[in-house]
Amino acid sequence: MENRKSHWENIYSTKKANEVSWTQEVPETSLEFIRGFNCPKEATIIDIGGGDSKLVDNLLEEGYKNITVLDISEKSIECAKKRLGEKSKNVTWIISDINDFNPKEKYTIWHDRAAFHFLTTPEEIENYIGKARQAAGNYLVIGTFSETGPKKCSGIEIKQYSGEQLENQLAKGFNKIKCINEDHVTPFNTKQNFTFCSFKRS
Repeated sequence: MENRKSHWENIYSTKKANEVSWTQEVPETSLEFIRGFNCPKEATIIDIGGGDSKLVDNLLEEGYKNITVLDISEKSIECAKKRLGEKSKNVTWIISDINDFNPKEKYTIWHDRAAFHFLTTPEEIENYIGKARQAAGNYLVIGTFSETGPKKCSGIEIKQYSGEQLENQLAKGFNKIKCINEDHVTPFNTKQNFTFCSFKRS
């Protein structure tokens, strides 16, 4: 959807990392979930909507060797590549709206912090879950705004989820491992409550 793409290209072209609410210096919750799977460092990991997130930096630092980052915004990926320098050559980068993504392989771990909650229609949600069933080989981690979190992000309405609601959405194909809630402290010192859930392929 071109309007959606234009929105995110504009955000990443006009704002620095400390000017957007989702910035995390160290995405500790995501890292803890991924570490908890005890996968080998050769495991394939895809970060959905990863863009300029520093998850990839931290995964590389911890020795993971097969990382893919997907984002709708070419500019966000440019920012990440510039930050990583030579290390960026060790990452597979995919510029695509998740709605249009056509997975070519299975990934040991499918990770998504705050992309899924932008999908608000039944068709988009089912499309996403179908892709996850197709491409998530072993594990899946999803983080969304919780029922007490924001109702919008970057001016766009999102769909809030409880742990139970995420479990129900993914019941066909995945078994829940655990769900937690956490407050993300933004660069503006405000709090956003997230629901994070991990799943194992059934």
